[in-house]
Amino acid sequence: MGPGDPVLGNGKLARRSRGRPGRPRLSGGAGGRFSPATQPTAPPCTDFDLAYFKAYSHLGVHEEMLKDRVRTESYRNAIRQHQDFIAGKVVLDVGCGTGVLSIFCALAGARRVYAVEASDIAVQAADIVNENNLSDKIIVLHGRVEDVDIDEQVDVIISEWMGYILLYESMLASVIFARDKWLKPGGLILPSHATLYMAPITNPERYHDSIDFWQDVYGIKMSSMKSLAKQCAFIEPSVETITGESVLTWPCVVMQVDCYTIKVEELQSITANFEFSSMLQAPLHGFGFWFDVEFNGPMGIEANSDATVVLSTAPEDSPTHWQQVFVHYFIVSFSILSQNVLLKLSVKHGLEKTYHCRLLIYEFFSESLCIWQNIYLFS
Repeated sequence: MGPGDPVLGNGKLARRSRGRPGRPRLSGGAGGRFSPATQPTAPPCTDFDLAYFKAYSHLGVHEEMLKDRVRTESYRNAIRQHQDFIAGKVVLDVGCGTGVLSIFCALAGARRVYAVEASDIAVQAADIVNENNLSDKIIVLHGRVEDVDIDEQVDVIISEWMGYILLYESMLASVIFARDKWLKPGGLILPSHATLYMAPITNPERYHDSIDFWQDVYGIKMSSMKSLAKQCAFIEPSVETITGESVLTWPCVVMQVDCYTIKVEELQSITANFEFSSMLQAPLHGFGFWFDVEFNGPMGIEANSDATVVLSTAPEDSPTHWQQVFVHYFIVSFSILSQNVLLKLSVKHGLEKTYHCRLLIYEFFSESLCIWQNIYLFS
């Protein structure tokens, strides 16, 4: 059994698509927001995609996500908050994993839930649905959302699509595809909005452990190793916990996502310029990135900001499995207190590696120092 073999909640194989392999079958006039002539085209399933799906077949990945109480309870709270909209409606869960969000929706009164999962964990998801006596409401479809058959429009799309630095391993493009093909006008998307933040970070402990260690090793001078140590330690961004005390300024907004309106083309390259001064007398060691998502109601309905469920991965909030992303600098650290620092940032989403992104900090300077920075690639 593999992607493209949908399974029902009772664990039996569901009907295969009769369309061409790798392409979704176009629905009739009643299906989706677009006519068949203008429906979104499914991108090809690449070797990179297959490797990504295989990685998500491992139980440990799902165990880590489910043990993240901030993540899972935020989704459950959002579903409960929008229960009046979900009850009696049709829900599409994009990338359902073990099916926990689909089950939350079914328990909230959804009439039918399509739980779509491309990895082999879909088989276990079907078993879990059956174990909870919800096979009459939840249909597990094993395959990419771009390839499965759903013969009706949906009222709600829910997905835990966010990755590190928001876009790495992100399924947002798949959510957009599902939205454009199946979501009814006025439908609900959870989460509805996302914001990616960035701030300069001081991290002397990490710098000391990785770089200054080589100054004196058991009484032997090894400072000549520092250059190589920087290359090895800082060649890629690291996923780690950044404390609130390490953040030197108020965070800057890198990008904002409105899941109701964003287009795939907007994800391919995000470029932003920043200027800031430190609030602390501390050395600059790099930049930290984190995000939050909001679970607002359907487009056109004004949100009550006091009641909105927000899932935050900020350093000052409760920790999540996403932690934060730290981009280190190769340069000798220096204080940016009372100095204007300019930064140009580019985040490029993979075209061939659709679940990958490239982070490029390509110009960074203060009033007294100009530094060009290397490309950082999550791969």
